[in-house]
Amino acid sequence: MTDNSAFGELFGSARLMAILRGMGTERSLAVATTAWDLGIEAVEIPVQTPADVEALRVVATAAAARGLRVGAGTVVTGEHVQQAKDAGAAFTVSPGFDVEVVRSSAEAGMPSLPGVGCEQPRSVSWFWFRFMSGPLVPMAAAVLPGCGRRRRRAWGGRRRGTRSPDP
Repeated sequence: MTDNSAFGELFGSARLMAILRGMGTERSLAVATTAWDLGIEAVEIPVQTPADVEALRVVATAAAARGLRVGAGTVVTGEHVQQAKDAGAAFTVSPGFDVEVVRSSAEAGMPSLPGVGCEQPRSVSWFWFRFMSGPLVPMAAAVLPGCGRRRRRAWGGRRRGTRSPDP
């Protein structure tokens, strides 16, 4: 079992966390700096692309200069954990519970915060996808290639290259 008491130290007084998704290096640094200046010390950079990892590295360096720490979000593989550690992340956040991610984070000395308090796609209907965005939209397109018109509309997606008949 992993001891997550570090989150008390990281977020004990935090009422808000800035999540800087897909902003690029310069904008992420500018927004993080503004957040810190306003007293928002908790910052997370999701690491979905190499550009995001670079943004995490730059923001984590700036945070360390202020005595603050930055986390890596949308961590879904052990490779993401290693990239986050190499970039200077203090913790990892993942959209669900994955043993590899939690174990890799613990081995890297970073507390892991898996998203286990939220609904998982298999436990809800197709309509769940309509209300989700961000990191799950590319995944949804990958797992729903042959869904019918009614389900696509419920999800909010559109037909992309599929030739399957609609139900």
